Amino acid sequence: MEYIELLEYIEQMTAPGLKRLIISKPAGKSEPYQKLTVEPIGQEWQISSYTDKQVFHENLPLEDLARRCAELVQGHFLQVNGWSEGWEHILLLSKKGKCTYKRKRLPAAGECSAGVCPAPADSGHNRKKNYLIPEGADVPPLVDMGIFTREGREVRSMYDKYRQINRFLEVLDDEIGKLGRESINVIDFGCGKSYLTFVVYHYLTAVRGMKANIIGLDLKADVIEKCGEAARKYGYEGLRFELGDINGYQAPFPVDMVITLHACDTATDFALYNAIRWGAGLIFSVPCCQHELNGQIESENLAILTRYGILKERFSAIATDAIRGDLLEYCGYKTQLLEFIDFAHTPKNILIRAVRRPTTPKEVKKRALAEVRALMMEFHFDPTLYRMLGLAEEGEESQ
Repeated sequence: MEYIELLEYIEQMTAPGLKRLIISKPAGKSEPYQKLTVEPIGQEWQISSYTDKQVFHENLPLEDLARRCAELVQGHFLQVNGWSEGWEHILLLSKKGKCTYKRKRLPAAGECSAGVCPAPADSGHNRKKNYLIPEGADVPPLVDMGIFTREGREVRSMYDKYRQINRFLEVLDDEIGKLGRESINVIDFGCGKSYLTFVVYHYLTAVRGMKANIIGLDLKADVIEKCGEAARKYGYEGLRFELGDINGYQAPFPVDMVITLHACDTATDFALYNAIRWGAGLIFSVPCCQHELNGQIESENLAILTRYGILKERFSAIATDAIRGDLLEYCGYKTQLLEFIDFAHTPKNILIRAVRRPTTPKEVKKRALAEVRALMMEFHFDPTLYRMLGLAEEGEESQ
């Protein structure tokens, strides 16, 4: 393909009215960049070049944009997609030099074609630029989940799930970055279908450049078998899955991090107890179905919180996670309860992040335990994690 021909097509795509370009499908495995995006930034245009781990930016005026894009595409990429007012432009390049250009009219405002929508410049750049897994990254599990197309484009109908995954990775990244380590051992309790486990493995190895050993644990044999097959298909050598119960599981290595997402009711407590017992440095938990305290709650002085069913259920769930947070503090962890995702999208929106302290002041432990016992006494609670830690026996002895 002649450079002049390519330049002419790209000039058509970058004419006034352009909103965004995506340059994708590298011509070979040795190409340094997976994709390029072109978006307006103020009075200039920004070209973002994505590798597995990093993104590099180049700003230039509109009059230089077509020439620079042609230089970057020629011999290196096989597809260019562009969006302008009312149109999508598609340029396909074969390895033999054949060039095919076409354009199609976009759906009316607010509609999407085949579930995939172009991201306008005013929202796409601001919304996605900081994602740890940006659109276009080569993450096979996200394709199998239907979050990315095979070309690496985000599927609009799956945006909430895409955002949720990146939000979880951001919470991890805040602490992983402080470790300063080259390897990490992880246990994922109640891994289920494990798509998030696969994404965490990609993040640790491809984004963070760490050697990761991850074990996904679940009670369903068919799920474990399918997850093992997927891990082999993706070539994730440090990721394996085992059939087993959360309670009493013996980890085969020193555990650095424990993940437990949507482990139902007291299964979360068993997971937290094991993480504490192992001395895991990091714990990330999204609890689910906090039924235990809802079946125990009684109060003479604050019956207003137990009289109405919906308030009783919600208060019990909040109290459950508040007790878990304070018990983690008592056991030597700096603990935060964070909003995982907007409540409008899921009621399972609290994430417990616990980081083990080198030392814990006695007054912190004393205050945390006193708060838990005061709440238990007021509402007649008998939480599982409290009993598993042996604190019930200590309380009886002190009386």
